[in-house]
Amino acid sequence: MKYQATPYFSFVGEAKDALEYYKEVFEGEVLGVQTFGEADFPSPPEIADHIMHAQFKKGELFFMMSDSFPGQAPSPGNHISLVLELESEKEIDLYYKRLTEKGTVIMELQDTFWGAMYAKVKDPFGIHWDLNYTKK
Repeated sequence: MKYQATPYFSFVGEAKDALEYYKEVFEGEVLGVQTFGEADFPSPPEIADHIMHAQFKKGELFFMMSDSFPGQAPSPGNHISLVLELESEKEIDLYYKRLTEKGTVIMELQDTFWGAMYAKVKDPFGIHWDLNYTKK
């Protein structure tokens, strides 16, 4: 099985500016931008135009980003996480169990409105892992 950990950057209302900056610097492509206002997820009106999720690609360079939810501002250590796109429910269950044995659950493993199972865990070394399995 081939694994790739994808960097995920978190911002406080600056994700749009960051995307434009990275687009200019790397001359890449911005993909799949969704704002909080466009998502089927309850969120405060003041963040409706903030980015809930976006992707950036230039050749082999690929990363994702979002603005943080109010009250969950990123700080050094949690402003970047690593995303694992997993291939089955069994696999996401396995890694969730292993990471939570000594780690801290940030978001419980759950079904999401974007058609995936998802969890966020901080390992014992402070690394944040986003586990995602997109259902077929």
